[in-house]
Amino acid sequence: MGFYKIIEGTALSLFFLALVFIPMEKVFPARVKQKTFRPHWFTDLCYFLGQYFLWGFLVIWALSYFSFWLNDIVPKNFRHSVQSQAWWLQAIEVIVLSDFIIYWGHRLQHKVGFLWRFHKVHHSAEHLDWLAAHREHPLDSIYTVGLINIPAFVLGFPLETIEGLMAFRGIWAIYIHSNVRLPLGPLRMFIGSPELHHWHHDIERDAGNYANISPLMDIFFGTYTCPDHEPEQFGIKESFPKNYVNQLLHPLLPKSIGEKLTGSKVDSK
Repeated sequence: MGFYKIIEGTALSLFFLALVFIPMEKVFPARVKQKTFRPHWFTDLCYFLGQYFLWGFLVIWALSYFSFWLNDIVPKNFRHSVQSQAWWLQAIEVIVLSDFIIYWGHRLQHKVGFLWRFHKVHHSAEHLDWLAAHREHPLDSIYTVGLINIPAFVLGFPLETIEGLMAFRGIWAIYIHSNVRLPLGPLRMFIGSPELHHWHHDIERDAGNYANISPLMDIFFGTYTCPDHEPEQFGIKESFPKNYVNQLLHPLLPKSIGEKLTGSKVDSK
């Protein structure tokens, strides 16, 4: 892909997402007083640009490598039997299995200190909207995207189809992070929404709501929460850098170097 094609694709994506989500956030705001150009929006714009210019290709490369590796260990007969099923049954299997795996993978990101070092970059956002959804360390992205696509790999979906699933989940992630409140009533027990995911971003590290598309896993395993109002505060309790470059470096550095370079404490738990 040529450099100008990347620029064009990035600009079109930014324009499309802004065109869809900014009006939605104005008409159905979760936090009425939050502005489009709220604090740290430029940091999140850097994450958006980094994802499209650099890290997105790293994730695709990692997925391609992971796909070739699984091809060698998953029996062809198993894949053939799965692929002989109706497409709708395969789709249900992929969604359910993906949500199960990412639920536990996500819980581990909040429980295991090493995983939290990278995942807390995402949770450092103090304001949620469509742009904040892109605040994610590239190594955290590889972990998440790899886990969530394991069922699709095992079932033998081609990489092109998996990239389509990634695009869908990407739009979904942007929606549930957006500054939108569209209460679903009883349906919120089955379908994820901003009103659920905003509580996951509560300043308390173990606030719950770890599931992806559907909250059923949270309901089954006792981590579901959905009060009828917004959390008082988003973010993390730990000291953390505010700029893009230092946020990327922070999880990679030893404690002493990290504190000296970023001016904040590196969590060693």
